[in-house]
Amino acid sequence: LWSALRNGGYVLLMRHAATEPGIGDPPQFKAGDCKTQRNLSAAGREQAAKTGQRLKDAGITISAVRSSRWCRCLDTASIAFGSATPDPTLDSFFGDRSAQNEQQTAAVRARIQSFRGPGNLVLVTHQVNITALTGEFPAEGEIFVVRASAEGSLQLKGRITPVKP
Repeated sequence: LWSALRNGGYVLLMRHAATEPGIGDPPQFKAGDCKTQRNLSAAGREQAAKTGQRLKDAGITISAVRSSRWCRCLDTASIAFGSATPDPTLDSFFGDRSAQNEQQTAAVRARIQSFRGPGNLVLVTHQVNITALTGEFPAEGEIFVVRASAEGSLQLKGRITPVKP
């Protein structure tokens, strides 16, 4: 997997790093106001830093980083990779049973299908988003390495276990 990543052309779906205890966000949640959200823990900040360093040490080229607008994702991306472009299609839809989550998933799937490199694309998002794309449940800080097949279906090439803080 590491050798393939050094060649580029993959999408790394990363679940945000470890957070303070809880599920979802508090009822008073507001996008853009980190004080109203469940945020990274100290261990999560350390985990994000170690993940970025691990990929750098392995010689993995990251050409772009996009992130959910939730603070825990933006912080994970910034700590691990230096910066990220906020992307609403990566926002959590936890607890939302509307068609919006299907539209978001379709938009992310299209981005994955169109990515060819150079380097690798990192998408920092949430468990529900990654599960919607892959059918698998990622741990906090885990990375799913994916690529579109010639027919356009999503292929899970491997998983990078979370770094221990």
